[in-house]
Amino acid sequence: MFWVLLLLLAWGFAGFACTRLCLAAGRAGTAERAAATADDRHDLTLYEAAFLSGGPARVADLAMVRMARQRRLLLAHTGWATVVNPRGHDEMERFVIAAIGPEGQSRIAPVRTAAARSEAIRHLGDRLERAGLAVPAGAGTDVASAVRLVRAATPAVLVLAATALLLPSDTELSSLMVGLWFLLPLLLTLGFLVIAHFELRPYTRWASPAGQLLLGTLTARRERDDDDDFGDGADRDGNESGFLTSLATRGIRALAEPELRAAFNHRDQPWRE
Repeated sequence: MFWVLLLLLAWGFAGFACTRLCLAAGRAGTAERAAATADDRHDLTLYEAAFLSGGPARVADLAMVRMARQRRLLLAHTGWATVVNPRGHDEMERFVIAAIGPEGQSRIAPVRTAAARSEAIRHLGDRLERAGLAVPAGAGTDVASAVRLVRAATPAVLVLAATALLLPSDTELSSLMVGLWFLLPLLLTLGFLVIAHFELRPYTRWASPAGQLLLGTLTARRERDDDDDFGDGADRDGNESGFLTSLATRGIRALAEPELRAAFNHRDQPWRE
């Protein structure tokens, strides 16, 4: 009856993997339902769009480039940032100026890294997470890892079944019947993989499915978004609005100015787009 022990192992692998997938999908679904009921009319600001598209580093990029476009910060192609006007228009800009230091000049890479870890961006992420627009800590990775676990359990069941069939038979059951018993946990894992493929919505690193939907409609409302988070100093020109929206959603690859692109090419490798 050694094959029964192998069958129990197969059920253990399949049951554990499928249970973990159910729990992870349930947590992700709770966050998505909270977004639909609590904040279904949320209008993204550009800082929020930048966070959902590229995380804290993208928000820091947006703040620095916006200051540079308004001639309040110089971003040299050599990778240096120089403060022209030390008065920031919002909390994020003030943190950028503080990160540059009292001398008013610093390399862009450390300023960007420090700004990405600021309290302002941390509060922004917490607010988006409470609204169900940002991926809760571990939610997207939990679902992805659970799916990978189910995928790993499928060949494990097959290996156990093959082992049971190849071992000398110590039972009156035929090989066909033994194989049919192992077919049940195999069908369980395959069924969960099919359901996950059609029912579980993909998560990006930063934006939940609800956040992705709002990002998809950002371009149509970009004139309103500029006024939400940038304060009285926001540039309301349509072309500038479109430029900042592209930067927020696509990152520095959306920059058309060669000098600006060269300035950010000097940043640290871990933050590279």
